[in-house]
Amino acid sequence: MARPCSRPSRSRESFSLNHLYGIVCVVSAAAAFAALDTATKYVSVAVPFAIVMWFRFGFQVLVTAGWLFRTRGVWLIRSVHVRLQLYRGVLLTSSSILAFFSLKLIPVADFTALMMLTPLLVMVMAALTLRERISSQRWLLLLLGFVGAMVIIRPTSGEASWAFVLPLLLVLTSAGFQLLTYRLAKIDDAVATHLYTGWMGLGVATALLPWVVQHPSALWLSIPAELGVGVGATAGLLFLIAVCATLGHGLLILGYARAPVATLTPYLYAQIPFSVLAGWLIFRHQPDSWTLCGIVIVAISGVFGTWLTARERQLDVRLAV
Repeated sequence: MARPCSRPSRSRESFSLNHLYGIVCVVSAAAAFAALDTATKYVSVAVPFAIVMWFRFGFQVLVTAGWLFRTRGVWLIRSVHVRLQLYRGVLLTSSSILAFFSLKLIPVADFTALMMLTPLLVMVMAALTLRERISSQRWLLLLLGFVGAMVIIRPTSGEASWAFVLPLLLVLTSAGFQLLTYRLAKIDDAVATHLYTGWMGLGVATALLPWVVQHPSALWLSIPAELGVGVGATAGLLFLIAVCATLGHGLLILGYARAPVATLTPYLYAQIPFSVLAGWLIFRHQPDSWTLCGIVIVAISGVFGTWLTARERQLDVRLAV
């Protein structure tokens, strides 16, 4: 007698829905980060980085603390691992500074493509911290991603400069930041992670303000002439930066809390087409054939690296790819 087809278990259904929710969060975060990078490049012409950071992290603290008070009746939440939260805050603050000056000097699409080396480095760093053996395939994919980065930079073409050192340093700080994000998502409250990071960035930005803004009135009067927009439009751009940064990192934390890194990493590459489109619409940047080739190489190496991780850890490859 044939056995009736069994229905999917509740745990399997919940597993799949959690993964889908995490994927939606990460793709949405990628779109938010593309908008963040584009707006940051636009305002970097005239606005000092400390001002941008102050708005960005101040908004994050205000929104997170307000939501916390509204839902839980408190302004601050205790962290399980304060030291890791401080490390994450330092890495994100450093990444924000490096990103600001990188975007000031290179196109958004090039910046985003170089940043896509981060997931490859995260996989290697994760294996090293877990004392796992790094396979030859991993090293090959990392080398392939580096080749793609060199195609984008093209050191022998005469177009490269020291400016490309900044995003490469940013890859290192971002990799450490993402590893800490994934670890904290498993042991700490997501709201606590968001709040502690915001306070760290706001504290650093506030300390830097006296060094970069000595005459606030003169600064605000000069911004419209530099950007070609009014003071209100400039304030609106700073508000957009704050919203996109807060929303993007919040979605990233929620995504990592619901699905493994190997499942979510390929969807981070959705930021590349978002950034290419934004760069073309706002700055009329059109990547040449070599740059597009480098972007494709980096994306392929990252996606295959994630597939390799998923296979090694016996995850659901259909969800990962």
